[in-house]
Amino acid sequence: MDKTCLECGEKITGRTDKKFCNDYCRNAYNNKINTDSKNLIRNTNNKLRKNWRILEALNPDQKTKTTKDKLLNLGFDFNLFTSIYTTKAGTVYYFVYNQGYLPLENDYFALVKRSD
Repeated sequence: MDKTCLECGEKITGRTDKKFCNDYCRNAYNNKINTDSKNLIRNTNNKLRKNWRILEALNPDQKTKTTKDKLLNLGFDFNLFTSIYTTKAGTVYYFVYNQGYLPLENDYFALVKRSD
């Protein structure tokens, strides 16, 4: 039984469990399969990184306070965060890696930094 490369269709020689004729075809095939998910992951990670940079710039110390307008003007996306921390008192902090924010009254936010 002759096997053909999944990418280019050429005849495969060598091991019986081989699926591709060479590394180029293997890489090209896998890149095509993973393109959509990679773009989603790459774009999400870029937005998370941007959120983190904004919080880091506004909170150089351990704690500070800012407004929602300031965050939005810098391009902060409130839909993207990496974790949620709820205190025993029920206060909910949203974290982007080690930088967190707590919604306060009148569109203010407390910015905090979790120690590593």
